[in-house]
Amino acid sequence: MLRLLASGCARGPGPGVGARPVSGLCHPGLRQSRQASDAPRNQPPSPELVARSVGVCSMMRLPVQTSPEGLDAAFIGVPLDTGTSNRPGARFGPRRIREESVMLRTVNPSTGALPFQSLTVADLGDVNVNLYNLQDSCRRIQEAYEKIVAAGCIPLTLGGDHTITYPILQAMAKKHGPVGLLHVDAHTDTADQALGEKLYHGAPFRRCVDEGLLDCKRVAQIGIRGYSTTLDPYRYNRSQGFRVVLAEDCWMKSLVPLMAEVRQQMGGKPIYISFDIDALDPAYAPGTGTPEIAGLTPGQALEIIRGCQGLNVVGCDLVEVSPPYDLSGNTALLAANLLFEMLCALPKVTTV
Repeated sequence: MLRLLASGCARGPGPGVGARPVSGLCHPGLRQSRQASDAPRNQPPSPELVARSVGVCSMMRLPVQTSPEGLDAAFIGVPLDTGTSNRPGARFGPRRIREESVMLRTVNPSTGALPFQSLTVADLGDVNVNLYNLQDSCRRIQEAYEKIVAAGCIPLTLGGDHTITYPILQAMAKKHGPVGLLHVDAHTDTADQALGEKLYHGAPFRRCVDEGLLDCKRVAQIGIRGYSTTLDPYRYNRSQGFRVVLAEDCWMKSLVPLMAEVRQQMGGKPIYISFDIDALDPAYAPGTGTPEIAGLTPGQALEIIRGCQGLNVVGCDLVEVSPPYDLSGNTALLAANLLFEMLCALPKVTTV
């Protein structure tokens, strides 16, 4: 039976630190009921009380669970890079992002978001992918995410190459129907095939269109750039109704006005956020498989994600971090921060 593989039985350091031990964490057979609104929730331990180097390597040092039951949201790793077309290494992305996430704290003063006072959050470990069979990996991912969303838990995914978004969206559509998509990337990822294969990290959204997983009038792709083999590389996307925002149309400007338009486009229906770290300029995020020059800045990335606050976000992913090309750790650090921003933008998060 397919299940998520947790990296260990991590418990919160105790009431004095503010982290709540998770009942059933080491006993997958036990089920938790969703916590009452006034019950204590999981809290990342404060670095003022617990050294950052202490504890199991989980996202933000949150408790690790093997079941999504009782959770409002969860971080999940999908350590797969079998669909990569250039530099490999994204299979190590989830682990490295978790390592860098020790720098994160519990409150977002810039947006007023209080995610850990609003939601019960944990780390669900990694999907047990099959590195030798991409089709089988996608099946495993889809089945794992069907269980997560069926439990009412919003997944925040640490990738992995961009192939993983396709089976995740299969699971999303099974519950929500066709979803809107905010896709931040250097590439459109709507190629039909490569080397005769239709399943790889350059084609996930083409496969999603083929299967009716997307509400195409509510798809926005931001940060797109790079050279091409044709003079009109975005014809397919626009013919499907996608909004394609090129990176050069974002240079030297705030993206707050753009996100106001995107919010109107998305409306109140379910939306999924898929963020490829290569959307950022490689000066900021060199640790990725297919870097393209002249990309977005970290500030613009924050404007995009913060612009989703109030939307009906049903899931998020951050993909394509390749630690072998990230010697400083900056790419993984950016990824961890962006995932925290996604958590802060979820619908039930209280802001002050």
